[in-house]
Amino acid sequence: MVSVQRIYPTMQLQKTDLAKSPIFLVAPFFFLGTAMVAMKFIIPHTSPLFLAAFRLLPAGLLTLVVAAALKLPQPKTWKAWLWIGLFALVDGALFQGLLTTGLVNTGAGLGAVLIDAQPLVVALLARVLFGNLIGLWGWLGLAIGIAGISLCGLPEAWIYGFLDHGIDLGPWLQGPGSGGFDWASLLHSGELLMLLSALSMSAGTIIVGYVKRHADPIVATGWHMILGGIPLAVMSGLWETNQIADLLVGDWVGLAYATVFGTALTYGMFFYLAANGNMTSVSALIFLTPVFALLFSSVFLGEQLTQLQWIGVALTLVSVYLVNQRQQITEAVAQLMAGLGRQNAVEAAPGVDPAEVEPAD
Repeated sequence: MVSVQRIYPTMQLQKTDLAKSPIFLVAPFFFLGTAMVAMKFIIPHTSPLFLAAFRLLPAGLLTLVVAAALKLPQPKTWKAWLWIGLFALVDGALFQGLLTTGLVNTGAGLGAVLIDAQPLVVALLARVLFGNLIGLWGWLGLAIGIAGISLCGLPEAWIYGFLDHGIDLGPWLQGPGSGGFDWASLLHSGELLMLLSALSMSAGTIIVGYVKRHADPIVATGWHMILGGIPLAVMSGLWETNQIADLLVGDWVGLAYATVFGTALTYGMFFYLAANGNMTSVSALIFLTPVFALLFSSVFLGEQLTQLQWIGVALTLVSVYLVNQRQQITEAVAQLMAGLGRQNAVEAAPGVDPAEVEPAD
């Protein structure tokens, strides 16, 4: 009993340190961003639902093999399986299916930007459901992050038009045939599918907060990928053709990378962090995904970063810092204000030792 009591705090400390490691925090978003580039490279040679199923099923099996090697417990209650099933539907089938289908008509960089609309939704849901506080600096960071990813991926004509004329809803409401916005083109462009995919990922991030109450998060992640991949594979078999006929050697390498690094490791690390830390902070790091996607897509897909996109990258990094250092910033500001209060009191009462002045409440 004594040895268990001595070991347990050490295990908890290792978990805490791992969840705070900068490399561990950034890695899943690096893998996700580069996997977006790999999938965009592959998608002309295969079908979207097959790509989604291929990502999930092998990655789920790999995750369960690792969980078995670590002797992690399998789900045992009906509540655990119900939550895992919901997790599989929302964050497995819906998220991955919408993502790959939307990627057909969306660039890798823009796709990553649209996916990254989800941290604000997570912050709101986490605040309502779990009472997670984000504070002034956190909200400021999220707002800057939204601006950053918008500059990274939205059409420059939209941005310059907004700066010049503001928002004019008239042409949007008139519809096609009158010089207005063609709503039918929104679905065809893939942008709406990417936004729906972002909402699915947001819901999945929240659901894992409930899943971890009934099952090990890593085991649940493996099962949710398998259960979510099965309907995608069935739909691909029914509705799609030529899934592998045109795949080249490089495509198989990209599939392997997207499966192992972009799915298995990314899911395991991301939901481990969400289960062992503040999910708003973890989700805010998703802002790094378009940075990696845009950088690597410029190298491998020939997509060039514009001046606005570089500004967006800088804003994205600022937002990540503000959200993840919000407590430290709040404490530093409080100390600064307390110091200014003592200084003002000393100036108002000459001859008083500053150390003897109590800060105002």
